[in-house]
Amino acid sequence: LQLAESGGGLVQAGGSLKLSCAASGSTFSINAMGWYRQAPGKQRELVAAIRSDGVSTIYADSVKGRFTISRDNTKRTMYLQMNTLKSEDTAVYYCNNFPITMALYWGQGTQVTVSS
Repeated sequence: LQLAESGGGLVQAGGSLKLSCAASGSTFSINAMGWYRQAPGKQRELVAAIRSDGVSTIYADSVKGRFTISRDNTKRTMYLQMNTLKSEDTAVYYCNNFPITMALYWGQGTQVTVSS
């Protein structure tokens, strides 16, 4: 399974972005997946996760009500819709298996920068 994140960018506080995670490999549809982020000087943290069938999701408290995780197994793609962005959301965002103990090779991620 190989993963490629995209969709990051520079946005003003209060704005929105939608991240995508494109997967190659046949195991995507059977894996629970997560979005993670790492801000400068901080540890990587879980942002949101979604079960293989897309029915069950979990969110970090800091993003609840603002972010929405989804997936389309037919397209082998996972998404993160981010609304009402805050400066503290600034980080590099990664996708990978969930839980993190199941994580594979980490890609380059996609940079999200929120200006206040």
